[in-house]
Amino acid sequence: MSHKPRELNDPMNTLTPSRKGTRQALALALTLGLSPLLASGALAATPGYDEIHELPRGHYALPEEGSVIGEDYTVVVEEGDTLVDIAREHNVGYEAIRMANPDVSIWAPYADTEVTIPARRVLPDAERQGIVINLSELRLYYYSESDVVETYPISVGREEFATPQGVTKTTIKVKDPAWAPPASMRREAAARGEPAPSIVPAGPDNPLGRHAILLGLPSYLIHGTNKPDGVGMRVSRGCIRMFPQDIESLYERVPSGTRVNIIDQPVKIGWTQDEELLAESYPALEENREGFEPLMFAMDTLAKALGEAHPPVDYKRLRQLVESPDGMAVSLLASGEDEPAPEPPSLYEGIAEGVVEG
Repeated sequence: MSHKPRELNDPMNTLTPSRKGTRQALALALTLGLSPLLASGALAATPGYDEIHELPRGHYALPEEGSVIGEDYTVVVEEGDTLVDIAREHNVGYEAIRMANPDVSIWAPYADTEVTIPARRVLPDAERQGIVINLSELRLYYYSESDVVETYPISVGREEFATPQGVTKTTIKVKDPAWAPPASMRREAAARGEPAPSIVPAGPDNPLGRHAILLGLPSYLIHGTNKPDGVGMRVSRGCIRMFPQDIESLYERVPSGTRVNIIDQPVKIGWTQDEELLAESYPALEENREGFEPLMFAMDTLAKALGEAHPPVDYKRLRQLVESPDGMAVSLLASGEDEPAPEPPSLYEGIAEGVVEG
């Protein structure tokens, strides 16, 4: 079924040329898929579904300034839908749709329930080249053109088979690959009395799906799956899994030798073109939690995003995001209604004050 947005966030309802000029306004409008409206000389208060989805699935125009793409929106559950069905249709993974809709049943949502589609994203703090994989976010970014970024949900390795971080490249592309279960899996299967085959040929039982892109890291691939409901979870043995339609699209267009940067940024902070400061927070990977201070990581990320700027930051909100990550892009700027507070001598004291107040 096709779900059309019923309502979009307020930022979509206030699109006017910014003081930075017409060029920036045009780039923002293209990012949000509004070029048909620009051509008509008017911006509707609430863009329609076709305008939002003008670019191909997962494609966004890169902002000339800032590091935020997309907009959140809502859709309505139709009879027989699952949240997983809706997530796949709207380019979202399992964990992302679950965190954005904590009060909605994954497998049996009520008809007419509004579901939030988390589509507003801060780009990872990494070089905008080739493929960037953010492990905590469970998301892949592909800078396919100088002014376009694509992004898709992925699955990564579970704790005991963590996907390694580092820079590598794509090597060989294989269609309808055969799969050789690793020795560890065959031993586990044998212990359960279910001996695994040494080779699984291409077909519906092959967990690699129909397309695979090999990486320079031995034994690691970006591939499809025969169980798409698990995309957006930590379920693999280290490989990167994608929805079948997404890996097929990349398979056709990603050249061999493309740079692949695998990073782990559980907190992302960046500016919109309209000078709004946004933050996203995700659960930290289990294997990286020892010795990891989420608040300090968040503050380091904030300091880098601020640079020499000194806007009124809501430190308490940042702390809440870190302690209760939900993957939603949220403003960090203190509103005019907030009680004025003196600027802390340092960012770290600011977050510390937020911890004490909480």
